[in-house]
Amino acid sequence: MAISDILASIDHDIAQLQQARALLTGNAALAPKKAAGRPRKVTSVPEKAATDALAAAKSSKKKKKRNLSPEGRKRIAEAVKKRWAAQKAAAAK
Repeated sequence: MAISDILASIDHDIAQLQQARALLTGNAALAPKKAAGRPRKVTSVPEKAATDALAAAKSSKKKKKRNLSPEGRKRIAEAVKKRWAAQKAAAAK
């Protein structure tokens, strides 16, 4: 479990305990209200393993974009047309 997950869990527990205390003492107005929307991302100091992984990712080469050759495109188009013709023939029966 990452440190940020632990801290988020502790913060959540503290908020629940404060709300329970406010309800028991009758100070419901002082209880914190849950904010609408998506929770904010917790930013903390990354661990050693995460830092090493980021450095390795940056140093690795970017993957090349794969392009189809005109011949490959033509083969695929012919195969699709052949499949459509077979389906059309099967539907006509």
